[in-house]
Amino acid sequence: QVQLVESGGGLVQAGGSLRLSCAVSGLPFSRYGMGWFRQSPGKERELVATINWDRGIYYVNSVKARFTIARDNAKNTVYLQMNSLKPEDTATYYCAISRYQFVSVDSRSSAGDFGSWGQGTQVTVSS
Repeated sequence: QVQLVESGGGLVQAGGSLRLSCAVSGLPFSRYGMGWFRQSPGKERELVATINWDRGIYYVNSVKARFTIARDNAKNTVYLQMNSLKPEDTATYYCAISRYQFVSVDSRSSAGDFGSWGQGTQVTVSS
């Protein structure tokens, strides 16, 4: 059974930082792409960043130079380091694992390209 467990959300002032973690179990983590999505009330779920098995990386334009995605295959964990946070970054953040091994996830990917999801962690940025 595949499980994704997120941690690291919270309340932070604008300009602050948070690091989200997502621990994965139940499959050979290193063979899969990983993504972070976010969703705020009344908005569609947005793909924020991806990192593939070959460590290829994608960021949505709004977080480039502020967020960093990384993975530790020894720990079966993916991270999202978020710096210079803005109120508009406020959302529930979800990690997700690609549906298939050795298939890239990037700007062309949608939620349907991911097979399993974490429970979500809330990030609130106050102004």
